[in-house]
Amino acid sequence: MNNTRLDMKRLATMDAVQAARLLHRVREETLAGRTPPIAPRPEIDASWRRMARLGLDPDRGTSSVLLRREELEHRRRSTLLAEVMQTLTSGLAGIADASLQIMVVTDEHGRVLWRDGHRSVMRQANGICLAEGAAWTEDTTGTNAVGTALATRRAVQVHSAEHYMQSLHNWTCAAAPVHDPRDQRLLGVLDVSGPASTFHPTTLALVSSVARLAEAEMRERHRSTLERLRAVAAPILCRVGGRAVAVDPHGWTAAVTGVAPTDRIVLPKSFGAGRVWLPSLGLCAVEPLPGGWLLRVEEDTAPAGTESGAASRLVLDLSRPRRWTVAVSGAAGSWQQELSPRHAELLYLLALHPDGRTAADLAEDVFGDRTRTVTVRAEMSRVRRTLAGVLAHRPYRFREEIAVEVQRPEDPSDLLPHSTAPAVRTASTV
Repeated sequence: MNNTRLDMKRLATMDAVQAARLLHRVREETLAGRTPPIAPRPEIDASWRRMARLGLDPDRGTSSVLLRREELEHRRRSTLLAEVMQTLTSGLAGIADASLQIMVVTDEHGRVLWRDGHRSVMRQANGICLAEGAAWTEDTTGTNAVGTALATRRAVQVHSAEHYMQSLHNWTCAAAPVHDPRDQRLLGVLDVSGPASTFHPTTLALVSSVARLAEAEMRERHRSTLERLRAVAAPILCRVGGRAVAVDPHGWTAAVTGVAPTDRIVLPKSFGAGRVWLPSLGLCAVEPLPGGWLLRVEEDTAPAGTESGAASRLVLDLSRPRRWTVAVSGAAGSWQQELSPRHAELLYLLALHPDGRTAADLAEDVFGDRTRTVTVRAEMSRVRRTLAGVLAHRPYRFREEIAVEVQRPEDPSDLLPHSTAPAVRTASTV
């Protein structure tokens, strides 16, 4: 492979026709297994390899079964992105319109929820199925900014023949993932796309900046919501005897009394007033509050044969490239939690080492630097708050009584594709 690589700045300095010809030749030679005149960018090369493993035909057109209107509306109402659409639209839609491009917002599954921008470009977008309700993951549409940003969890720009599908070679696009600032869960992707002639190397920086602005707005909304709930809960908690926690509808903690502070309590999907068993607290009496719930811990209520509702089995599901979960089950019931990229890495590494890892060991595994123990301890503290009764420390490990199962993707290279952790990358090549 030629050691000289393409980059966005170099493409920007080239004549549009010359750049298109070069990219077409690079793609043609690379996909044929020959040495191209210049190496594709690393993120593009990695994506092309994923597409080849999937067996996608680069010469077929882009198509997708669109979501039904009621399903599209349901997804729009359900996503946190709906709360920041004004920020996204005011930040990008006008610019996209003026520059003959369109703005696209997808959910975490790559489904287009909203689009806006230049009308004639939106009509052109219909021709490549870049329409509301369409799927734009890599496995449906090949290498493209939306799908590749979802696969890598990083902002990316894809221009002309860098797209795997030939039908997209007249397009240029730049996309950035948008995360829930509370737990870093992927919410979706913000994208700007248009004819290849509208390419500009700064588009990616603009899209990334607007995505971060939306995340900042969500963070502030969350803080304000918890502050309002805290104001309501504080006088009630003062009168409560024993242990209690005030949480918002998603389990984020606003105030506590008699228990150690924690960021979040994992709530079951079916949740309401009454009595419920929670893995981190035990049996609780649940009462509604304006904007949340009051959880009053009932003492000495562990089910017979268990120790505080101890878990017996844990399934770490890493089989899907963009959604990782941990499912815990035991005598008291079962529950499931989505994982942030970092927490998925840490739990995977612990599963590889049943005897445990010290903070220095994990720092070496994740960062290649044994001195970064402060960062590791902070992350492990967050993990242990969610997985109460499942993880032990000194060293960090799964408890001996827990049966741990790891579900991996069929292709080892698809294991945590976002990860740069040396130990994960080594495991993914085995």
